[in-house]
Amino acid sequence: MPIGESVATALLAAALSIVVAGGSLTAAPLNDAPRQPNPSQGWQWPLAPVPAVERGFDPPDQPWLPGHRGVDLRATSGQPVLAPMSGQVTFSGPLAGRGVLVVTHPNGLRSTFEPVEAGLAVGQGVATGQPVAQVSDEGGHCAPVVCLHWGVLRERTYLDPLSLLGRRPVVLLPLN
Repeated sequence: MPIGESVATALLAAALSIVVAGGSLTAAPLNDAPRQPNPSQGWQWPLAPVPAVERGFDPPDQPWLPGHRGVDLRATSGQPVLAPMSGQVTFSGPLAGRGVLVVTHPNGLRSTFEPVEAGLAVGQGVATGQPVAQVSDEGGHCAPVVCLHWGVLRERTYLDPLSLLGRRPVVLLPLN
């Protein structure tokens, strides 16, 4: 990845962190280890059918360094984005040239989606599985493949969205 794109991605992640944190510019603790949420709380995939994961969660060693603060899910342009859990839309609009939607869930976690064409307004409540946006092919970083970037935050700490789905580890069995 060219250095310019890496810097742009890091800036987008920083800007999104500020937006979903309510505009606060306070520094997050450096050693704040993310607590993993309980997957039994009814989370579901934000795309149907279950998509291929183009790129997994790869957090940076330090909050200000580049990393992949979510997962990229293979999608098609115009595909409905579904609320992975009930909540309320707390941001909907362009950010760094891409459509972004943020849903804040009752447990305090926030789901971020981009690039999207948002279908709901800020303040609107959503139910688990409800369409909240459509995947856009604008400026996606999976090109030439269209994908949806799904991030999840607890305060200012990004979590692995796939950990919410209660995925069990693959168990290899003997052939005979």
